[in-house]
Amino acid sequence: MSILGNPVLLSVVVMSALCLLKVNVLIAIMISAIIGGLIAGMPIGEIMGTLIGGMGGNSETALSYILLGTLAFAIQGTGLAGKLANGLQKVFGKKGMVFVLILAGITCFSQNLIPVHIAFIPILIPPLLKMMNEMKLDRRAAACALTFGLKAPYVMLPVGFGLIFHNIVTGAMNDNGMPIERAIVWRGTLLPGLGMVAGLLIAIFISYRKKREYKDLPLKGGAVPQQADSKGLTIPQWGALVGAVAAFVIQLTSGSLPLGALCALIIMVATKAINFKDFDSTLNGGIAIMGFIAFVMLVASGYGAVIRATGGVPQLVEASAGLLSGSKFIAALIMLFIGLIITMGIGTSFGTIPIVATIFVPLAMTLGFSPLATASLIAVAGALGDAGSPASDSTLGPTAGLNADGQHDHIWDTCVPTFLHYNVPLLLVGAIAATIL
Repeated sequence: MSILGNPVLLSVVVMSALCLLKVNVLIAIMISAIIGGLIAGMPIGEIMGTLIGGMGGNSETALSYILLGTLAFAIQGTGLAGKLANGLQKVFGKKGMVFVLILAGITCFSQNLIPVHIAFIPILIPPLLKMMNEMKLDRRAAACALTFGLKAPYVMLPVGFGLIFHNIVTGAMNDNGMPIERAIVWRGTLLPGLGMVAGLLIAIFISYRKKREYKDLPLKGGAVPQQADSKGLTIPQWGALVGAVAAFVIQLTSGSLPLGALCALIIMVATKAINFKDFDSTLNGGIAIMGFIAFVMLVASGYGAVIRATGGVPQLVEASAGLLSGSKFIAALIMLFIGLIITMGIGTSFGTIPIVATIFVPLAMTLGFSPLATASLIAVAGALGDAGSPASDSTLGPTAGLNADGQHDHIWDTCVPTFLHYNVPLLLVGAIAATIL
């Protein structure tokens, strides 16, 4: 099969094109899965069965998003969000770019210091939208900051989620016959990670530094924040604060984010941060904010299952093998481009590593890449596409927070900016790193 007829490549191209044409991302993913399966010769019944069966892979995350959306909706109604925004505005004033840098730093901590990943976004970001509107901050810059914080730390640093990521890279390489110590993997990923730093700075200080107007709208579902005052916290506001903290603490101790969010909601009902009689409407508000994102994540997991079932990934590499000769730099670029296509389809960098390692290790040995260069190629190939993919939590998470009032487009305001500012430097700097290591 030629590379142009590869089911994975064609499916990802169709998905990207449909999304760019503003076809609903949920429908775009389903259509792309069906097309990829049909090209691979799968019966339509098998395609749909694989799609639906694979949706369970993101079920915990989807449930977490619904519960966290309910938590965010309730916090918005207590007035606590307004006090938080007022306090931050006193610190930052109109310094939007400084705020975005701080936001990137906070998000980095969600990968290591307090490893909650995307869980903080539905709670922290919606209350800050009004302040961001007053700054006239371009939310595309905020999306780039959030995606940077969700990706760059695990790519560069072997701590928190980065330790898990580097362990997966090490294990996959060892399993495929190229031994390497986990302690040195960061040397191969640091330079590509610095490429992401450059992408972040370009996004903040060049691409999206101009003012952008937004309206002050209630959150989806109708939550209108109470007027913030200068007095101390009320009992419901204390309840909302304790509930938010409890969600993180319980997740860290139990390993279950849905359990943490559920306990937080119980605390908020007990402290009257949520009136019991209004709980149904609060839950409906949470579904309005996060329900669509949750369903996209479910279908995205099923799409990844179909992509794997087509068998198109090894075919893609075999079809590209003839191009992988001569210049190491060109070979590295082609290998990373293959990783970009695979991760754009599967939507998870961590899940892509074992797949690309099976293919990349023998290729790297043949082409004369060192173990450190190979580790860099595998790690960057896994990370590529996580930014920019309509089906990735690194883009769905930021959109979930920034679009809580319906003024931030998932494709054009999150996926396209993050693709340009992170995948392009990762491709170029990743190829350079693999060539010189």
